[in-house]
Amino acid sequence: MTSLQQARALALLVPAVLLAGAFGSEIWGGLYPCEMCWWQRWAHIAALAFALLAFAPMPDKGRALVWLAAAAILTSGAIGAYHAGVEAKIFEGFTRCTAPAGGGSGADFLDRVMDAPLIRCDAVQWSFLGISMAGWNAILSTGFALVIIWLSIRRPRPQS
Repeated sequence: MTSLQQARALALLVPAVLLAGAFGSEIWGGLYPCEMCWWQRWAHIAALAFALLAFAPMPDKGRALVWLAAAAILTSGAIGAYHAGVEAKIFEGFTRCTAPAGGGSGADFLDRVMDAPLIRCDAVQWSFLGISMAGWNAILSTGFALVIIWLSIRRPRPQS
């Protein structure tokens, strides 16, 4: 497997796994996302789209699409770093709250909105080893984005 193929695979795998973790923690863990959590997710969704396009048979476009995917992953990491800073009270953040939406009648929607927990961007809902989900996203996204970029620009070694 060439370095570019490895970069392309990581560009697809990293946002897919991180999004699965985010949506899984919401669905099965009851952790509702705040506004900045959604910003991080949107960046990963964009990365997934670029990574999928990188697998399409387009000559000379694969590397650029891998770079775009890496940039989107890095963007999610930067948002995650800022979000973690807001949670740690290092930065002043946003206080808007979000609630899940869904189908049904207007009364059903109103009931869901009224019953849904209000999630603040400056409140840590879950942490592991003292690092919040936003912090983990910052660490993993930034690290893997740099690996993807490095793999995509790395030249193959001459074979002897």
